[in-house]
Amino acid sequence: MSTTPTAEVARRIREASSITVLTGAGVSTDSGIPDFRGPQGVWTKNPAAEKLFTIDAYLADPDVRRQAWAARRRSPLWTATPNAAHRALAEFERTGRLRAVITQNTDGLHQAAGSDRVIEIHGTARDAACLDCGARMPMTEVLPRLEAGETDPPCLVCGGILKSATISFGQQLDGDVLDAAVEATRQADLFIAIGTSLGVYPAAGLCDYALAHGARLVILNGEPTPYDEVADAVLREPIGGVLPGLLSGV
Repeated sequence: MSTTPTAEVARRIREASSITVLTGAGVSTDSGIPDFRGPQGVWTKNPAAEKLFTIDAYLADPDVRRQAWAARRRSPLWTATPNAAHRALAEFERTGRLRAVITQNTDGLHQAAGSDRVIEIHGTARDAACLDCGARMPMTEVLPRLEAGETDPPCLVCGGILKSATISFGQQLDGDVLDAAVEATRQADLFIAIGTSLGVYPAAGLCDYALAHGARLVILNGEPTPYDEVADAVLREPIGGVLPGLLSGV
């Protein structure tokens, strides 16, 4: 599908009464957090890094866990701040027309920008959780243990395996969170996918759900997606540059 003029996309947003947004890693790249599959993505540059996000490898291999904890310790998340796209969505929420921001991101930057209606479909990297007893705590309570020399910190409650409270490949999504995402999609007459390759399910499947319930689909992403051909509009513009203008005054 050819790209759509920005003015046409803005018109579709003005005409919509209930909007749900799905965001992916491309929304946070302007904040210094790399995406996964883009030209400079984490997995594009180092395909072996994908195993750090696979639950079976994480559970079975202490070395994978050590690498994962080292990556969490040096993550740009801890110094990142919301960018223009995050701020534009938070401001647009105040109009009352934004049903929800469903995000595949785990960085918490939507909330940091002031968004309240955020559904974190893949969890949050700002918390840690025990895979054995389910204990949960802020990641800021675990990071000092890494600074003190622990490389694979166990749960202080039961001694079990700790991981960020994110959904890895092979882990089941939280059913209540997924239900909330589906309901927000069902209530929308415009569904906007921003900064996501739409290659990971069930998040990408929300596009199918939106279309099945009569919503228009708009895609704003730097690279082609599997849903471009069925979208009502497709934009390839830089997200932080175009999104504030699309959402302002509408």
